[in-house]
Amino acid sequence: MNPKTGSAQSYTQKLAQLLGRLDFAALDAGVDVVEKAWRDGKQIIVLGNGGSSLTALHLVNDWNKSIFLSSGIPFRGRTLVDNVGLIMSYANDLAFEDIFAEQLKNILMPGDLVIALSGSGNSENVIRAVDYANAHGAITLGLCGYRGGRLKERAQQVIWVDADDMQLSEDVHFIFGHIVMQRLCAGAH
Repeated sequence: MNPKTGSAQSYTQKLAQLLGRLDFAALDAGVDVVEKAWRDGKQIIVLGNGGSSLTALHLVNDWNKSIFLSSGIPFRGRTLVDNVGLIMSYANDLAFEDIFAEQLKNILMPGDLVIALSGSGNSENVIRAVDYANAHGAITLGLCGYRGGRLKERAQQVIWVDADDMQLSEDVHFIFGHIVMQRLCAGAH
């Protein structure tokens, strides 16, 4: 008997099936790029829209606090989603599509890591930020779902969640963040 659609059992079965077919090498490569940026003292700049903006905040919160407390080594994480006034200024005065790229113009240094989250992989403001970062010497890591969209094509490294489901994609993005935190906290000494 199949579990009822929308039930806890149905959802967790879909998640378990997805987790079983993830590209673990891509996840580990993504963790490696975060670790390298951290150990090199670079900024780790995270961005996304909607639910992905909250994922960005969650990841940076976990990484900044826990990795520093475990290692004593500063973790220079920041998001481009937490200053609402700045976001609204760029959206109003320029365009919503430029809210992230314009912020990068002020803070990005060569070698910094830009992590872009987009469930669809097609958010224009995310794509413009990745294009800007690529053109100005940054490392880019894209986390996307569905077919991966333009983000899958443009980010230098990609963690693609092959699922036509926003919530499952977001679950894996959170899992990636927790893997980063656990590995860097464990290997910090």
